[in-house]
Amino acid sequence: MIRAETLSRWQSALPFWISFLLIPVAWLGAVQGGWTVILLPLITWYLFAALDGVVGLNLENADPETPPEDLVWYRLLTSLWVPLQFVTLFGMIWYVTHTGHLSVLEKLVLFFGMGVITGTIGINYSHELMHQKNRLERLLGDLLLAMVLYSHFRSEHLLVHHRYVGTPRDAVTARFNEGFHRFYPRVLRQSLISSFRAERDRLARKDRPWTDSANPFWRYWALQAAMLGLAGLLGGWAGIGLFLIQAGTAVWQLELVNYVEHYGLTRKYLGEGKYEHVLPQHSWNAAQKASNWLLINLQRHSDHHYKPDRRFPLLQNYTSADAPQLPYGYPVMTVAAMIPPLWRRVMNPRVRQWRAMYYPEITDWTPYARATNPMPKGS
Repeated sequence: MIRAETLSRWQSALPFWISFLLIPVAWLGAVQGGWTVILLPLITWYLFAALDGVVGLNLENADPETPPEDLVWYRLLTSLWVPLQFVTLFGMIWYVTHTGHLSVLEKLVLFFGMGVITGTIGINYSHELMHQKNRLERLLGDLLLAMVLYSHFRSEHLLVHHRYVGTPRDAVTARFNEGFHRFYPRVLRQSLISSFRAERDRLARKDRPWTDSANPFWRYWALQAAMLGLAGLLGGWAGIGLFLIQAGTAVWQLELVNYVEHYGLTRKYLGEGKYEHVLPQHSWNAAQKASNWLLINLQRHSDHHYKPDRRFPLLQNYTSADAPQLPYGYPVMTVAAMIPPLWRRVMNPRVRQWRAMYYPEITDWTPYARATNPMPKGS
């Protein structure tokens, strides 16, 4: 009976382990070179977009009261990814800088592909890990973020984004009509500043300076320096360059997803600096089955913001009656986001429909684009 239950739990978790197949694909590119170096982005973007069209939607919901012992295989996959990504990333840095069968272009494309998976999978798994109370899981999340030189994402996400999502104080909430190419440099700058200020203010409430050892930025900087140093030790300046290419690609992938998740959605201003509570309607939901396997249900983002402490297998799907729906999964939508005219054509009518559905009393949305507390007309 115990074995049957264990097998059942493993089978239910198995589809989410599909991301681990990307590790041998990465090594195939490193060893074989040629056209195989482009496989990582092709699989991650286009194959999963096609699979979404084939396998359809997953509208079923797990019991949110599922006991922890039933989630062992789900927890294991996010933790096990960390050493596998570490060995793959730094092993490939050493390998490609000590062999001569890859051209410079092949190396650049290969590590662009590595950035696609360290961003799409690695940062996504760090997102799951940072939300947990377990200190080991949070440390593993820190290691994943250090591998892409974006450690402050933890502070920004937990202390700023979740608190201020859908308001002008949240840099990560893309404004209506704001193209990705304007959003991206803005969010890189503002999220770093806001995360540091959040940690500084948290320490100030305890009468401690920002230089206090409790400031996690010291840990962030130390881990990032260690990752850069290891890349240099294994591959010299070429190794550092390849490491930076994958890190930059990973961050770009993350912010593409951030752009999609909340584009044009805002919380109603209640006055006196207060906004309504975060609800499922303040994040875009996507029920595409295959890309949710790859992204461990990240596309059920409406429920994640509504119940941030839920582990990914328990996140609930919402219908169009309770949350706005993306027309396609993230693999398609992030590509569309790179083409602003296409993006606006697809998404702006949906934002207007969302506004009419949830906030028909608001007639002037202009103040919601300002970086101040608005008082919209008609509210």
